[in-house]
Amino acid sequence: MSIPYLAQPEQQQKLEWLGGSTFSVLLDAAATDGQLTVGRFDAPKGEAPPFHLHTREDEVFMLIKGTALVWAGDQEHELSEGGIVYLPRNIPHGYRITSERADLLLIATPAGLEGMFRQGGRDLSTPRPEGFEISKEVLAAAADAYGQIIVGPPR
Repeated sequence: MSIPYLAQPEQQQKLEWLGGSTFSVLLDAAATDGQLTVGRFDAPKGEAPPFHLHTREDEVFMLIKGTALVWAGDQEHELSEGGIVYLPRNIPHGYRITSERADLLLIATPAGLEGMFRQGGRDLSTPRPEGFEISKEVLAAAADAYGQIIVGPPR
């Protein structure tokens, strides 16, 4: 059996993201011929993206370690370690990490979502600029460029 793409952890791009979290790009559009994005968050307690929806892709995330509250539409759910969520495009959603740390696997199909993280985040292989932050304006521009719609503040 051949492996069309393989990247060891040290070869994966790691980005500074919201609330002190990091997002590792495990598979992107280039690696999967546009089929899917796979990424992994390492997030501290309280990390929460704005309430948003995806217009271009469906999303799955699995909580490998930790706990979180998840909102999908008008429903709130507690997600425990090993829990998985499927979010079809155009469904508003968000989450908030409730454990001290969380390890969260994200899969989106088709690929392309990694572009938003790359545009809004900061590659950890580069020096951190003085006062770097992912402002609401930077996040909104990155979201808009990749078909994400922010519909409200973090929950």
